[in-house]
Amino acid sequence: MLDKPGSSSLAPTLNEIAKTFRLTGWVSFWVQLVLTVISSIILIFASALSRTPGAGTNSPSTGIGVVVTVFGIVVLGFSMYWALFRYIPIGRKLAGNPAARPKKSDTVQVLRMGLIASMVGTLLSLLGAEATIGLLAAKAFSQGVGGFVNTDPSKFIQPLDILVVQASINVILAQFSGISASLWLLNRMNR
Repeated sequence: MLDKPGSSSLAPTLNEIAKTFRLTGWVSFWVQLVLTVISSIILIFASALSRTPGAGTNSPSTGIGVVVTVFGIVVLGFSMYWALFRYIPIGRKLAGNPAARPKKSDTVQVLRMGLIASMVGTLLSLLGAEATIGLLAAKAFSQGVGGFVNTDPSKFIQPLDILVVQASINVILAQFSGISASLWLLNRMNR
């Protein structure tokens, strides 16, 4: 149980904690879902356009950065599952039958798992963004310096290249939202 005997009146009640779990689970899920859908659409669009004739072979949309970012999206899928099917049900159980309430240690373990998943996803997404930005930097440096200007269009930075960076940043923001939700719930629970 999450109630502490003799706790001060400033500590949140069990019903407030239950409501916080449900609300935070839903907000976290929807923020992550929206950002994931936007990022996925951008990456699919970029991948499709990079396969058209005339597209460069060193495009950020074909690089390792996109692959690692996709792994970040897979972990983000787990984080969304965790928010929807772990945090929200815990909130319902806390507000329901006292015999069915989860132990505080079990609840903390669920929060830790959500936090670890979001941190792993953030790491993958950061690595993907770094690789993508590295490819963009290589393209920028190869465009020419001073009097020399490169005429190979595949080495120019395209607007689509910037969208791939945006997709990676959206995934990082979605993972940050999962980290924030887990830490917020952990903080509210331990007051």
